[in-house]
Amino acid sequence: MVGVSARSTSSAGGGDPGTAARIRDAAIERFGRDGFTAGVRAVAADAAVSPGLVVHYFGSKQGLRRACDGRVREVIVAEKRAAATDGTAAGLLAQLADIERFAPVVRYVVRSMREGGDLAAELFEHMVDDAARYLEAGVAAGVIRPSRDPVARARVMAYQGMGSMLMWLTMHPEHADPASFGKALRAYMEEVTVPMLEVFTEGLYTDRSLLEEYLLYVSDPPRDGAED
Repeated sequence: MVGVSARSTSSAGGGDPGTAARIRDAAIERFGRDGFTAGVRAVAADAAVSPGLVVHYFGSKQGLRRACDGRVREVIVAEKRAAATDGTAAGLLAQLADIERFAPVVRYVVRSMREGGDLAAELFEHMVDDAARYLEAGVAAGVIRPSRDPVARARVMAYQGMGSMLMWLTMHPEHADPASFGKALRAYMEEVTVPMLEVFTEGLYTDRSLLEEYLLYVSDPPRDGAED
């Protein structure tokens, strides 16, 4: 199960927040494993409650999924904010050492992005907004460079991060079994961490000329047929 506090679900339908959190966590596991066609009865069985209790707390399957989305965002924001404001090798190594713990959350997000739809798009947009905030927290902490457009930067990083994982999973069908997703997540991180950190900390180009020339271009683009 995803280790969570029940506080974020304490208002879901009233009643025991611990039960609501258990149902939500079971749904994160079930939806990530089997997809969003999995029914309320399957989630209820996983959480050892009645289907009626799931409806009592979350109103509907869509309400349950929104609660799952919210919890997934909480976990991601907490970990990403810690990384963005810490900036130390010790913090990074601690997260990598415990990477399998995040497998249910990552698997849920991967499943959501693969299946698409309005809720997936909504989840992605919320993740971009969250990323902009924790990156700005890193800027305030003096760990991350400021951006001309913090939201646009967060969006590009979300595209790259999610896209690279989806591509990696597509190219490694041996990790298709949901039961071994923790191992897949560790294998992915071991492959991408060093080059990713190299790009993030050292950059790619040796000077800023490409950026500066492009910024001049987009502020005053040439007319069709005009000479340079």
